[in-house]
Amino acid sequence: MSGKISIGILFLFLSLSLGMHRVEAQSEEASSRDALMIRSIFDETLTGGQAYDWLRFLSLQIGGRLSGSVEAEQAVEYTKSVMNDLGLDRVYLQPVMVPKWVRGAPEYAYFETAPGLSTTVPITALGGSVATPSMGLKAKVIEVNGIEELAQIGRNKIAGKIVFFNRPMNPQTIPTFQAYGACVDQRYSGAVEAAKYGAVGVIVRSMNLRLDDFPHTGGMSYGDSPISSRIPAAAISTNGAELLSATLSLNPDTQFYFKQNCRTFPDVKSYNVIGEMKGSVYPEEILVVGGHLDSWDLGDGAHDDGAGVVQSIEVLRTLKAIGYKPKRTLRAVLFMNEENGLRGAREYASEAESLGEKHVFALESDSGGFTPRGFQFDTTEENFERIAQWSTLFYPFFSDRFELGGSGADVGPLKSQGTVLAGLRPDSQRYFDHHHSDHDTFDQVNKRELELGAAAMASLIYLIDTYGANAPE
Repeated sequence: MSGKISIGILFLFLSLSLGMHRVEAQSEEASSRDALMIRSIFDETLTGGQAYDWLRFLSLQIGGRLSGSVEAEQAVEYTKSVMNDLGLDRVYLQPVMVPKWVRGAPEYAYFETAPGLSTTVPITALGGSVATPSMGLKAKVIEVNGIEELAQIGRNKIAGKIVFFNRPMNPQTIPTFQAYGACVDQRYSGAVEAAKYGAVGVIVRSMNLRLDDFPHTGGMSYGDSPISSRIPAAAISTNGAELLSATLSLNPDTQFYFKQNCRTFPDVKSYNVIGEMKGSVYPEEILVVGGHLDSWDLGDGAHDDGAGVVQSIEVLRTLKAIGYKPKRTLRAVLFMNEENGLRGAREYASEAESLGEKHVFALESDSGGFTPRGFQFDTTEENFERIAQWSTLFYPFFSDRFELGGSGADVGPLKSQGTVLAGLRPDSQRYFDHHHSDHDTFDQVNKRELELGAAAMASLIYLIDTYGANAPE
């Protein structure tokens, strides 16, 4: 009897061992197949990619694409025609109402240390700001290092003055988006908070780590404050901020003058642009790759976010070019109005929910067209641990940094549906040199870096399509 048991145990051990070897062999075979597929994706994108040419047209022929502008509508028509030319299964426009804010004539500013002794400085109105009085606004300045200082200083010292928010991005913070996040509140909420203490205007240091003469605009909000209490807000270049701060330390009675002519009009109709490759096995499961089509009106929006737009289209072009047949439905979504409202993203998510669509994964590129370093994922730790195992496949392409964290503003509204979210993470050290300024131009985008980002995105989409986004239950 004991001999029979021993033989049975030996047979069971051999069976398990053979099974494990078979699984390992299958895993190695799959890994080898995936590596070859990803290599072919990179080869196609780097030799036949069209993203750079699309970006050239979007940037140089159309230019800055502020929501509600003629240029934004031209961008809608252009990107729709590009995706139609690719022969996708479906290309369509999704209507969305967006705000229409117009900058008007160029802004002008100077500070005055004595009657007739003035120095001009570069400024730009913050997006959504009201105009100054028609003859401009002139007042003494009080410098603060953040919104929290307003309460410490008090109304008596602030009323009737222009508040100068001068908190810089921290150069010691290596992830530059963290440095940005630590001081962007003064741009977004500075005006509404300063107005509570009687300020007549706001000047904000540009969100930029570099010292230069480019003022950086960006979205700001008055919340639900009445129109009568809203004060004008502008960004000053980092060089201008340094000069103004130094001057105030020598002469606290320095006065600042600025004039801006911006205006807000009623909302207008615009569109998200959507291109689709239908899934062959699970067509009801949708994978999104996207960027935002709108930009600010300074520069031509090449990095923010023309790069993400053309990379998203390139993902579909590349997969189609290598003959890949997706299991799941792949969509490139070019969102409208990320910069000053996020209306396109919310409309897309709302309609997806009303139609009962099943979005399992959404990837966004909105961090510039620089060299890709990897991805961040907004999902459960269990899902992330599974996805992170693929990072070795990206090692040969130097884009293998997979992290659990954020994703992107436009794909964020899909999270409520349980969608796994992700964001491409390029090298960020130069991004804020360009962000929201006249320095965000096509000539600042490197063709190879742009294409490497698109190839990394297409590779991740391939893996998600092949194996799914969620860990098995």
